[in-house]
Amino acid sequence: LFPAMHKLRSRVFSVSLLLSSNSVAHGYSLGGSLPHRFSRGVALRGGASPRAAAAGAQEAATAVPLTSASLAASDAAASDWTGDMMVVPVWEAKEGESIALGAEAAALDAALSGAVADLIADSEFKGKAGSSAVVSLPRGGNVRKVAVVGMGLSTDFKMSGARKFGATLATLATEQKPKQAAALLPTGPALAADTQQAAFEAAMLGLSPDTRYKSDADSDENKPPPLQALALLGADAGALARARSFSAGVLLTRGLVASPANYATPTSLAACAKEIADRFEGMTLTVLERAECEARGMGAYLGVSQGAVEPPKFIHLCLSAPGGGKPAKKIAYVGKGLTFDSGGYNIKAGAGSMIEKMKFDMGGAGAVLGAARTLAEVRPAGVEVHFIVASCENMVSAEAMRPGDILTASNKKTIEVLNTDAEGRLTLADALVYAEALGEVDTIVDVATLTGACIVALGPDYAGMWSSDEALSKALLDAAASHGELLWQMPLAPEYREQINSKIADLANLGAPGGGGSITAALFLNEFVKESAWAHLDIAGPVWNDKAGGATGYGVRTLAAYAEAVAA
Repeated sequence: LFPAMHKLRSRVFSVSLLLSSNSVAHGYSLGGSLPHRFSRGVALRGGASPRAAAAGAQEAATAVPLTSASLAASDAAASDWTGDMMVVPVWEAKEGESIALGAEAAALDAALSGAVADLIADSEFKGKAGSSAVVSLPRGGNVRKVAVVGMGLSTDFKMSGARKFGATLATLATEQKPKQAAALLPTGPALAADTQQAAFEAAMLGLSPDTRYKSDADSDENKPPPLQALALLGADAGALARARSFSAGVLLTRGLVASPANYATPTSLAACAKEIADRFEGMTLTVLERAECEARGMGAYLGVSQGAVEPPKFIHLCLSAPGGGKPAKKIAYVGKGLTFDSGGYNIKAGAGSMIEKMKFDMGGAGAVLGAARTLAEVRPAGVEVHFIVASCENMVSAEAMRPGDILTASNKKTIEVLNTDAEGRLTLADALVYAEALGEVDTIVDVATLTGACIVALGPDYAGMWSSDEALSKALLDAAASHGELLWQMPLAPEYREQINSKIADLANLGAPGGGGSITAALFLNEFVKESAWAHLDIAGPVWNDKAGGATGYGVRTLAAYAEAVAA
């Protein structure tokens, strides 16, 4: 990650994967074959996880586990439902008007002797988005508690409002501790299938806390809500099923991005990819070891890796189109996979360097693997999707690359290393060449926590996008917007191209000082794609959010939605 991060306020990017016994079972050992004078075993990489023995060979050892609560669509009438808590969504009333209950909510209110209307009146509930109020009901009735949740003004409702509704359902389940709960869906207006999906995703994610590294995951502080079942009255069953698939992908990405670097190594990412390939039909895996990468001339990627004890793993998952045969479209997703970035000899040092946060620097790889998990389940028709990760660490040692070194990429271009902390683009260079060499690749999209300059330009919530193809740009923007992920198109400015020229090599890995670092990084990557439509997503900002709990899973939804749009 580019060292402009030093100038930013402290933020956490967290990238990694909890190493499970699968890494050994699948033949990926921590030691590997190293051209070093020493080797390091498991004990020197932080030992066993506090929960590794208990976790065993489970997907939960790499992903944040999806809630065990059953979320199911139901056609039951709210007035007939029996359980611990009923949730009623209400739209905020316009100024001078009163909150109006929909027909189903009104029938429930009548069955509960006006309890819903009384709760709204007694708590002076306004229906602001994300607000809620709860009341306990007398014993002997069908429902022990009733809650109202504000949806905000219907005229202002967006995808973010749907996610806020789902998150509030999860919060109520956590705070009120029901075992059996039900929720009406809003009416007047009703939620479309895509906004229902967003709400259900938010509920599932909110009900799935990450306690993998807690020594006492069953304590009151750490254990998940006791919720056993949440009936979603009037829900679209298809939207709920898609929400489950997308949530699983997001939780896998969060699990990777939130894990520390002594658990998440390149070997661990390869083991995670193996689990996906083993689990889903149509998915195949190739992992290139160091020697195979050398044979392919991947000097840029291996130059970054050469200072690390951990062996590099070049990971290639492929999801074939359902039914076999030649696909109508071929897509390649390439994720930056630096499981730890020390900065190399241009080491991250001093206040604001965030070296302790550099486990996040495989956020792009996390998004790509999470998208693989989601797409393997939804299987868009007519599309072949490749998921590529050149994974390694950027470390300091006697064998590490030095400032001033010249590396040769697999397309024979030479690169002068002006800064060893501008390493992500070096690994991506060889990965992009590999992706296009697959042949007849229609689009290539790389995803990376690449530059601090992108956060300076766009802030912490937006990802930046650079592309060589306007149609691809629009499709990616549409895909991001359809799932509420914030993405902003940036210029692939030809005026800045000369900044990455080198006097002694073909290219330099760093642009000129003075700003525009995210643009020159994108221009550098563009040198390694010849014909395929290409886009670069810099997710350095939205990959992590301290206020929202850390790793966000950003990118999974956009990548999955784009593949589905291509299929359509």
